[in-house]
Amino acid sequence: MSCLVIVEHNSADLKSVTLNTVAAATEIGGDIDLLVVGTGCAGAVDTAAKIIGVSKVLVADSEEYAHQLPEDVAPLVVRLANAYSHILAPADTFGKNLMPRIAAFMDVQQISDISAVISDDTFERPVYAGNAIATVRSSDNLKIITVRTTA
Repeated sequence: MSCLVIVEHNSADLKSVTLNTVAAATEIGGDIDLLVVGTGCAGAVDTAAKIIGVSKVLVADSEEYAHQLPEDVAPLVVRLANAYSHILAPADTFGKNLMPRIAAFMDVQQISDISAVISDDTFERPVYAGNAIATVRSSDNLKIITVRTTA
C-alpha cells in the first residue's frame, strides 16, 4: 500500500494544505510519495523533501505545467496511478478541479472532503452542510481522495 500526494505550491513554497493532506496519507499508512508539478519549482521540491514520513518526491518541472492546469496534470497523474493504492490532494479549488478528472480517467469513485481516516478503505466526511458526519468505505483498488484542509 502506498500513497501519492499531489503537492499544491507556488513554486517557491508548499501551501499549508499540502501538510494536511500528507497527515491524512500518514494515517492511511504505507509509503508516501509526493508529486510536485509546475515550472521553476525547486524551492517547493526542497521543502517537500524535508517533510517527515515522505519516501520520495517526484518532480514534473516543465513549461507544460507552468499553470498547473488540471487538463495537463491529470494525464500525468494517471500515468503514475498504477503504482499507488491511494492518490490524495487538498479539498480546495486545486484538488476539487483535478481529482474528479483523475477518478474519471481511472474509472473509480472519488472520496471527497474527508475529515478523518478510519482505515485504509474507510473515511469520515461531513454531509448536510457539515451538520452530520458520514462514514464511507470504498472497495475500489485505487482510492482518489480529497482531504478537508482544516481537518
